[in-house]
Amino acid sequence: MQQRVRGRPAHPNGPTFLTYTPDGTKLVTAGSNNVIRVYTTGSDGEPTNIDDCQENNTALAATNDIFVVGAEDGSVCVYSLDTYLYERMLTRSTLPVRDIALSPDGLWAAVASDELEIKIVDNRDMTNVLFIRNLPKPPKHLSFHPSGSLLAVSCTDGIVYVYSISTEEPTLTRQFDGLIRTLETEDERSSKVIWHPDGRAFAIPTATRDVQVISRDDGEKQRAFSGGHMGDITALAWSPNGAMLATSASDRKILIWDTRTQKVIARYDYSGVTSLVWHPHGNIFSFVTSEGELFIYPNFLSPENLQLLQQPPQPAPFLHDPALETSANTRKTLTNGLKRPSEDRARRKGTPDSLDAILGPESGGEEDDFVEDDDGAGYLDKVNGYGKRTNGHLDGLGVPNVKRRATYQSWQPQIHQPFQPGSTPWRGNRRYLCLNLTGFVWTVDQETHHTVTVEFYDREFHRDFHFTDPYLYDKACLNEHGTLFSCPPSSDNPAMIFYRPHETWTSRADWRTQLPTGEDVTSISLSDSYVTVTTSTNYVRVFTLFGTPFRVYRQKSSPTVTCASWRDYVLTMGNGAVGGDGCAKLLYTIENVKRDEVCQSEDIVALTENTQIKSVFFSDNGDPCIYDSSGTLLILQHWRTPGQARWVPLLDTTMLERLGGGRKEESYWPVAVAQNKFHCIILKGGDQYPYFPKPLLSEFEFKIPCTTAIVEEASNSSASEGPRLQESFVRSLLMLTLLEDLVSATNASHGQRTELSRREIEVDKVLLQLLNVECREGEERGMKALEVVSLMRDRSGKMLEAAGKVAGRYGRTVLQEKINGLAERRLMGVDEEES
Repeated sequence: MQQRVRGRPAHPNGPTFLTYTPDGTKLVTAGSNNVIRVYTTGSDGEPTNIDDCQENNTALAATNDIFVVGAEDGSVCVYSLDTYLYERMLTRSTLPVRDIALSPDGLWAAVASDELEIKIVDNRDMTNVLFIRNLPKPPKHLSFHPSGSLLAVSCTDGIVYVYSISTEEPTLTRQFDGLIRTLETEDERSSKVIWHPDGRAFAIPTATRDVQVISRDDGEKQRAFSGGHMGDITALAWSPNGAMLATSASDRKILIWDTRTQKVIARYDYSGVTSLVWHPHGNIFSFVTSEGELFIYPNFLSPENLQLLQQPPQPAPFLHDPALETSANTRKTLTNGLKRPSEDRARRKGTPDSLDAILGPESGGEEDDFVEDDDGAGYLDKVNGYGKRTNGHLDGLGVPNVKRRATYQSWQPQIHQPFQPGSTPWRGNRRYLCLNLTGFVWTVDQETHHTVTVEFYDREFHRDFHFTDPYLYDKACLNEHGTLFSCPPSSDNPAMIFYRPHETWTSRADWRTQLPTGEDVTSISLSDSYVTVTTSTNYVRVFTLFGTPFRVYRQKSSPTVTCASWRDYVLTMGNGAVGGDGCAKLLYTIENVKRDEVCQSEDIVALTENTQIKSVFFSDNGDPCIYDSSGTLLILQHWRTPGQARWVPLLDTTMLERLGGGRKEESYWPVAVAQNKFHCIILKGGDQYPYFPKPLLSEFEFKIPCTTAIVEEASNSSASEGPRLQESFVRSLLMLTLLEDLVSATNASHGQRTELSRREIEVDKVLLQLLNVECREGEERGMKALEVVSLMRDRSGKMLEAAGKVAGRYGRTVLQEKINGLAERRLMGVDEEES
């Protein structure tokens, strides 16, 4: 049991504060009297006293050169740590100061008082001040993010506000209601935000006497440190590496928690603790009490807990750490490239006469790894009859030569990471596994297991269902016929596929199958005919809907990225050759599984520079679609003909009219392409993924980016009518060719053939409207007008007759004659290009 340290009388009874300088050389304390004490770390001597300061100090912060003190009289003063003298008044408030926070670089000081505003003062120029005004209640605590770009404010109304201060005017980015209790500014209980050293989350005391961790990016609750205190928390602090959390409470306890497990690893009995700090570098812990006592605790952690403090920086305790989830921007070694260091073959240990052994690890390259025994002093072993050294100096295998391999591993190509279309990352303890027009699948992490819910939009045909998931499914697909799941491998089970049909005429129709040991699922897809699985070993595994293995092959483009399927067609994507920019090309293959025919083989996915694919899916008519990170929706045209496929943009969401004013900042989560519309979820507030409650679906008409937007003049819209009709023509022609490909490749129904005829007429109608615009513009547009007429597909002559009438109505007699001549040639079967 560790010996209890004795307190040092530092200040009279009352609120007492302390802080270390960032370099850990000094500890500063302030209290209710007019003396500030500065202690030198490692010295048992008397502290340096700075007299004649303000009384009733209420806030304290320090850099390596100065410290800043706030008091009840509203003054905020700066003192030098070199001369221990008063330097200047930084700012003043009309009401008592409650907290001071210095930015990580020490250049800005945020000051909170009983006023309804916060001042952020430039330490170099006190006239340069940023204000956070119109707070509903006075602020109690302030906390800078480790980057200095965010400021967290805990107000007495029980709400935490997070402001961005990277611009000239601080802006509110997020607020949290219901996390903290309502406290008065002078209350000893704490509601302060404590940012984790990695900056991705913060910890905050709750009304239930626990400490809750909150994610910075999405504001969701993560792990919690609970069940330790019987009283309200008065202070808390992360260890410098984030591996531990220290808390004190009114139950006369100081607890040390393991960040990774959220378990108490040490307990100390001290009452009235109002502030506590870790030493920035050493195994020292200091705190002060409401009686004005200072405790400096050397060798604070026991040997078994000291190893936590000596670890490198540790991550914040997330339910599901986003840093561990694959990202499209993450670098990863290619499968057919260099092996990972852990897989390297061990290298033989150095010989007694190697230069590495003589000069140590800082020696030069491989060329210097020898020494010549030119003086016969016995540097080398004896040689055999062939003039070669024997192997007697070898004594086993050692560690890999990391130094020599570093030159080969200094560069790695950028590859596309695997992803599951329609799924979202964890946000708190929830995530969507699948989102489409049929419904959505979502899961909740219950720590020991997951709970999965499947809901449908059309509940007349399908019933929602819910089940407990002990396998921890992380991918799902949903369609009208069934739901497909997959789970990653665990210590007890290999990776597994689970399919559950919505309707069955037998007692049990769902099935599970396990993948070979060591193989993980990278993506899954479900069609009306097949289940497709891509794996970490670059296999594509195809099953029938009831679990019969149908085909297994290794994908040529690897590592695999994702897959999608529609009826008998399967689309797979993988990484290809590395381009000049260091990024692997994204390749796709489309095959008809039933016919065993490849439609497109290892073709390139058309992505622009610095963009990543966000989703891939088939439209309701069976055409492959992708949505990329630039906000562009593309569809694959002529994909059933080998070598003829091309990606055509259907919609650029950055050019939507709703974003034209610049007032809206939103992005879009792709869901489907159906009924000639783009169905998506609108994401606002900088969100990248949809979240709960269930989001509403929105739909947008296609608009191919043909020309730059036209500025409309007053009430005259004729200037924009031409570009609008041109876009309509390109779009109508694209929709026509897509349907033509479908009709020619399948047993088309009567309705599809009727729709094909309708679309042909629609293309000609758009051209007729465009002809009207050209005729209206004047005689000089006659050549373009004739070109427009020549694009018409109608062979009956009715559309050409109508075009002649349009030209005659505007008095374009020459144009009318040429149109009539074109009509005659077509009726005679003579192609206009041959004339």
